[in-house]
Amino acid sequence: MAIRELDSTPSLATLYPKALLGGVLRKPAGDSLPDTELVRTGVVVDPAHLAAYNTVCGFRLSDELPATYPHMLAFPLQMALMTEPGFPFPLLGMVHVANRITQHRALRIGEPLTVRVRAENLRPHEKGRQFDVVSEAWAGDHLAWSDVSTYLRRGAGSGSSRRDQLAPPTPDAIWRVPGDIGRRYAEVSGDRNPIHLHPLTARLFGFPRAIAHGMWTKAHALAAFEGRLPEAFTVDVRFKQPVLLPAKAGFTSWSTPEGWAFELWSGSKPNLEGTISSL
Repeated sequence: MAIRELDSTPSLATLYPKALLGGVLRKPAGDSLPDTELVRTGVVVDPAHLAAYNTVCGFRLSDELPATYPHMLAFPLQMALMTEPGFPFPLLGMVHVANRITQHRALRIGEPLTVRVRAENLRPHEKGRQFDVVSEAWAGDHLAWSDVSTYLRRGAGSGSSRRDQLAPPTPDAIWRVPGDIGRRYAEVSGDRNPIHLHPLTARLFGFPRAIAHGMWTKAHALAAFEGRLPEAFTVDVRFKQPVLLPAKAGFTSWSTPEGWAFELWSGSKPNLEGTISSL
């Protein structure tokens, strides 16, 4: 694998127009992912940015990073990788279907980190093809955190599987998600995909209203477990139906032998299901 070290964080203001252009030009789907890993060393968390992120996502203010926060550090590298000319799919139109984060130990403000991003495991899906974007945060020579984001590119797939439709569980809590949460999360994450920002831009991509970011939904769910989690754990989620903004959604959680399980439903539609397991 070719390792390419970056001397600065990629500019999302430059990458989004590049992604839009790639969506317009509609490159033909390729058969392989780039054999490249992007690396950025000496990454240090900005305390003000961490505080803003914690406020938007519902975490307490602390010098310890929530397990979802390092995704913010990796996201510009992910965007840079997926907008390169050799990437087989245009960024716009891809669906984030799952995310698995493993925290090997808690990270804190002031720790210099090395962030690494690569794509792997291109494989069939019943609705097209899917692949993983793997991100890692290293503290010195030790892997402290890893993230596997699974993306779906819709198209000719491997067939469909019918699933039984379950009834929504009785919620433990009701989320009242404001209509501007997409814009607020975009400010801290840099993820300014138009489907999250405004009803008009969301309609251009087939959504009746703007939708919440999947990673905001995951972070807000994880915030519900603050004070009950071990230092080392994996939080694994699958994104179902999008959360249309504004929304009222029911959040449910229960203990399992491995840790916790949780779900989020909007009315009769499941939005997210996840598990938390100790390492």
